[in-house]
Amino acid sequence: MMTVLDGSIVTVAMPTLQRDLGFGAASLSWVVNAYLLAFGGLLLLAGRLGDLVGRRKVFLTGIGLFTAASLFAGTAGSPAALIVARALQGVGSALASAVALGILVTLFTGRRERAGALAVFAFTGSVGASLGQVLGGVLTDALGWHWIFLINLPIGVAVVLGALRSLPADTGPGLRAGADAPGALLVTAGLVLGIHDVVNVETYGWTSARTLGLGALALLLLAGFFVRQARARTPLMPLRVLRSRAVAGANLVLMLTVAAMFAFQIVLALYLQQVLGYGATASGLAMLPAALAIGVFSLGVSARLNARFGERRVVPAGLVLLIALQLLLSRIPVDAQYPVHVLPLLLLAAGFGLALPGLTALGMSGAGPADAGLVSGLFNTSQQIGMALGAAVLTTLAAGRTERLRAGGHGAAESLAGGYHLAFTVGAGLLTAALLVTLTVLRRHTPPELSEPSATSTVSAPAKSGTA
Repeated sequence: MMTVLDGSIVTVAMPTLQRDLGFGAASLSWVVNAYLLAFGGLLLLAGRLGDLVGRRKVFLTGIGLFTAASLFAGTAGSPAALIVARALQGVGSALASAVALGILVTLFTGRRERAGALAVFAFTGSVGASLGQVLGGVLTDALGWHWIFLINLPIGVAVVLGALRSLPADTGPGLRAGADAPGALLVTAGLVLGIHDVVNVETYGWTSARTLGLGALALLLLAGFFVRQARARTPLMPLRVLRSRAVAGANLVLMLTVAAMFAFQIVLALYLQQVLGYGATASGLAMLPAALAIGVFSLGVSARLNARFGERRVVPAGLVLLIALQLLLSRIPVDAQYPVHVLPLLLLAAGFGLALPGLTALGMSGAGPADAGLVSGLFNTSQQIGMALGAAVLTTLAAGRTERLRAGGHGAAESLAGGYHLAFTVGAGLLTAALLVTLTVLRRHTPPELSEPSATSTVSAPAKSGTA
């Protein structure tokens, strides 16, 4: 919840940060980008590190670093200090988030209890998203921008104390079992460069030499990583984890779904503010029903449906609801009335609450003790790539469509709405592609086991589901 909240809470306070700390127009984006680059670029490495040295240790280190960096950010007195603090927050987030799912799947091994645990995990994510939208404006207006970071301190302390009491100590085979330094360098550099290229595409354009050159270099580095993993004696990411259709398919579906839904969140907020004239806090409150619907379905409905019908039936149902949401939004009028045209559609976002826990279960299926952190890091990396690509592609398409409509003589509100209509239509297309992958790649019922029988990892004491 804390890491998801921190990804959205900052955006509302950006104008205040620029004014109080003296950010330039070009450097302001690094308040967000420094976090995203460190977070997205280190997830895979952090997940593998958890498998090698112990997921509890990596989780506690990550939460501790994130909390300390939040204090640093909240007391920053210059743009450089805040950017460094945001990068450190990203490192801490990567360490904690990468192993969180791995901890869950090793503690909760039964089908029903694992479904319940993953539903709670999805619920806390939706809570973080909804709180970030609302708290960003409220805290900035009432207490100042410092508190969008300082709010993490009591949460971080509570998480550390809770983890020390409830998470059993685990040990891994040690760094020597997967100390592939060249592989770590290749994958981290490739992911950081690729995410940096995507988040800056709005500034430089898709067809610029800079975008194409950096994109090609990022792909080359990632290709080199996979070649290295196929040949390395102790690979950072054993390629057997990608042989499971459930794991590979779930990661692809997650990337497409998150791309559409993260962009939906951004585009809908822009529509509410720029077309309907809502303020930042009002738009966050207006979007709250969507987050609540996601939370209610992820916590109260998805676990029971997944246990009864299976994830491969529940995930498509959730995707169908999301496709309907985006298609209906693609026809929303310029003069929409919130109770009539917006609120009923937001309730369809409950489909994400149905789909995400099932996708998480499929993405983590077959992950044994030796690979749980790695598979968790891979799943989180797919989510971050989807967010970056969705935001870049759909907002760029919307802006281009708006410019063409304005050049054709349409009014400002009508042109903006036309651009957002296109973004919602493309989002529906991404979700349709996710549905097709679900119905084809994920059709097999029993995924192959990811971990080799000889893989070892020990837990000092059995965990009870009531204490985790």
